[in-house]
Amino acid sequence: MDRWTEIELFVQVAETGSLSRAAEALDLSNAAASRHLAALEQRLGARLVERNTRRLYLTDTGQEFFARAKHILAELKDAEATVNATALAPTGTLRITASLSFAMHHIAPLLREYTGRYPQVTVQVETANRYFDLIENNIDVAIRTREVEPDSNITIRRLGETRRILAAAPRYLAQHGRPQKPEDLQHHKMLIYSYANNPNELRFTQGGEVTTVQVKGLLESNDGQVLRAAALDGLGVLVQPTYILFDDIVAGRLVPVLDAWDLPRLTINQAYPTRRHLSAKVRTFIDFIAEYFERMDFERKWTSRW
Repeated sequence: MDRWTEIELFVQVAETGSLSRAAEALDLSNAAASRHLAALEQRLGARLVERNTRRLYLTDTGQEFFARAKHILAELKDAEATVNATALAPTGTLRITASLSFAMHHIAPLLREYTGRYPQVTVQVETANRYFDLIENNIDVAIRTREVEPDSNITIRRLGETRRILAAAPRYLAQHGRPQKPEDLQHHKMLIYSYANNPNELRFTQGGEVTTVQVKGLLESNDGQVLRAAALDGLGVLVQPTYILFDDIVAGRLVPVLDAWDLPRLTINQAYPTRRHLSAKVRTFIDFIAEYFERMDFERKWTSRW
């Protein structure tokens, strides 16, 4: 840092012909400017500037050093400008990972707006219902429903909370009846998400009451869209986050059941490698998604009862 200050000060002195004007340009005191110039000359072992009562001028060595130092500073400023331009104008490939359900409902519909704002960014979406190692797989942003990351090099930014709800198609309920209490699920055809924690155990709460029910799946899948399609076809009762089922319920294609009871909720987060300076493509995307969640008021919608 001091070396660059010394060189920058020297170039200012050479260009302005005044130590005080050079000090003012760099927001230094005259005493500090004198110390920097003296330190530069001592380190180089050469006299760069001569002074008399009337003026300040460069020695021959100072003239030669000025020409090179000025060129070096110009190159450095160009390099900084290039980096700043990249930081301000997002470019490159943005790699995102999320579950298939989240990608379908809340990433794919936004890509036209995002890429319209930032046309120099190419987006790659990797759908998976398992958690990739972000650094090993060169992932920029992951959307996840877990509150902590085992790797301290990963930053988490909360997007919102969602209930997990039970729902079934109207024709299934017309044929099999509507569960009135959690224990009734043991007599229903259940559609089970196999990646859930304890997928065959449902822990319900209502007020201070806690009820745990063991269920057996007619269908099990590691993807929520398979279960959703089966539920829409009237195959059984599924348990999925509200963010997946919200539109189907609003449209009447699915009907919530046991809605007075709560299952453990999920927190939706963005996760990305921790860096002091985020690239513009990452910064703009995580801000874009956060603004979208806030604008759409998702947390209120997804945690409300029907």
